[in-house]
Amino acid sequence: MMEMISSLWIIVFLTSILFCIIFLYSKSKFSSLRSIPSLKNSCQLPLGTLGWPFVGETIEFISSAYSDRPQSFIDSRRRMYGKVFKSHIFGTPTIVSTDAEVSRFVLQSDAKAFVPFYPKSLTELMGKSSILLINGSFQRKIHGLIGSFFKSPHLKDQITRDMQNYVQQSMDKWRDDQSIYIQDETKNIAFQVLAKALISLNPGEEMELLKKQFQEFILGLMSLPVKVPGSQLYRSLQAKKRMVKLVHKIIQSKRVSGIPSTVSKDVVDVLLKDASELLTDDLIADNMIDMMIPGEDSVPVLMTLAIKYLSDCPAALYQLMEENMKLKRLKAQNGEPLIWSDYLSLPFTQSVITETLRMGNIIIGVMRKAMKDIEIKGYLIPKGWCFFAYFRSVHLDENHYDWPYQFNPWRWKDKDIISSYNFTPFGGGQRLCPGLDLARLEASIFLHHFVTNFRWVAQDDTIVNFPTVRMKKRMPIWVKRREEDSY
Repeated sequence: MMEMISSLWIIVFLTSILFCIIFLYSKSKFSSLRSIPSLKNSCQLPLGTLGWPFVGETIEFISSAYSDRPQSFIDSRRRMYGKVFKSHIFGTPTIVSTDAEVSRFVLQSDAKAFVPFYPKSLTELMGKSSILLINGSFQRKIHGLIGSFFKSPHLKDQITRDMQNYVQQSMDKWRDDQSIYIQDETKNIAFQVLAKALISLNPGEEMELLKKQFQEFILGLMSLPVKVPGSQLYRSLQAKKRMVKLVHKIIQSKRVSGIPSTVSKDVVDVLLKDASELLTDDLIADNMIDMMIPGEDSVPVLMTLAIKYLSDCPAALYQLMEENMKLKRLKAQNGEPLIWSDYLSLPFTQSVITETLRMGNIIIGVMRKAMKDIEIKGYLIPKGWCFFAYFRSVHLDENHYDWPYQFNPWRWKDKDIISSYNFTPFGGGQRLCPGLDLARLEASIFLHHFVTNFRWVAQDDTIVNFPTVRMKKRMPIWVKRREEDSY
C-alpha cells in the first residue's frame, strides 16, 4: 500500500513539473478555450470538463493508466458525457472519442483537417522531417513507397528467413527447466529483424552499438521536454545523433557500391532509388531511426502478450499447438521448408493474434490536431484542439464484443476484420501502419516455433499499460523442450 501511495505521489509530482514547464515555455493553452469561434449552426462542444487550470485532468488520466483498469478514466466519463467528450490532458484541450465512426472519420481526414499530434519531447526527438510528422503529398509518397515494399513477397521471404534464423539462434540457448524472459527474447529477435529490413544491418558489433543507443533514445520519448545537458531528452538526442551517423555510413556505402537496380534489399534502397530531391541522406537516416520506434516495441509486445494469454487459456493453447504441429508434420513429410504463406495460412493462429491485439491494445489510441473547426455527428472539434481516438474502450466495449475481458480467439472465426470499424489495433486512414502484415508474420513464426518445440509454465506476472504496454516482470517462464516423438 505504501509503495502504491509513493508511486502515486511521484506521478503527481512529475506531472506537476511537466505542466509547469509546458506553461512557462508556451502560451497558455487555455487562451484557446476563450477564443472558440461561434458557429452559425447548432454544432456544440461535446459535454465534459476541462479539470484544473493548466494541469487539466492529466493526473487522473495517468493515475488510471497505471492501474489494472487503465480505461477507467475514459469509461467513467463516457458514462457521464457520452462516447465523445471534452477534457484537458497532456497540456492541451482535447476531444476524446470512443465512438468508432467518429474516430474513423478523423483518421481518414487529410492534413487540411487534421495533422498528427505528439508530446513535445517526442516531436523534439523525431524532428520536423519525420514520416510520423510530415503531411501532404510528400508523406503519402514516402508512406506509399515503404508500404509497397513491406507488402512485397520478396521482403516477406527475407523476413521469414531472418525470423526463423534469429528465433532458432535464441531458442538453441534455452535449457530445460531454465527460466527465460519472453519479453527480452522477443525484443532482441524483433530488433534484429527490423534492423535488417530497414538498413540491412546484420548481428555484430554495429548491431550491438545500435541497440545500446536505441535504448537510450527511447527513454526520452515520454520525458520532460527540457533540452539541457544532463536531461533525459538531451541524452536521447545525443543517442539519436550517434545512430544517424551509423545509418549515414551505411547510406554512403550503398552509394559507393551502387543501389540494386532490380529488387531492393531494404527500406534505404527503396528511398535511395527515388529521384525526389526532398529525399536527402539526412532525411532518410533520420527516418530509419524514427521507424524503429513503433516496430521495436509493438511486435515483441504482441508476441509476449500472446504467450501470456495462451498461458492463461489451455484450450486455446492446445488448439494452436495442434494446428502448428499438423503443419510441421506435413512440411517434414514432403521435405519442404516453411515459407511465409504457410505461417499466415493457419486460421486459428491468426485468430489468436487478432484476439491478442484486441485485448492487449498495444496502441491505445492516436492523437490529431484540428487545423480548422470540424463538425462530426453534431459535435464541434475547434481549431487548435487535440482529438484523441481512444481504441482501448472500443476494443473492450461489451456492445461490440461479448465478454470483452475474456481471451476468446474463437470469436474471430469467419469474421471480416478488415472492414470492421470496431477493430483498429494499428490505427487507420492515410497513416495506417505500413508494417501491420509483417507484424502478423513475425508473430506467427515465433508462435509456431515456440509451441512446436517447447512446453512451458508461466510464472506470475502482470501487464503494465503506461506509458507503453509491457509485462511488469518481463514475462518469466520455465521451458522444457518437446521430445521428437511427440511431434
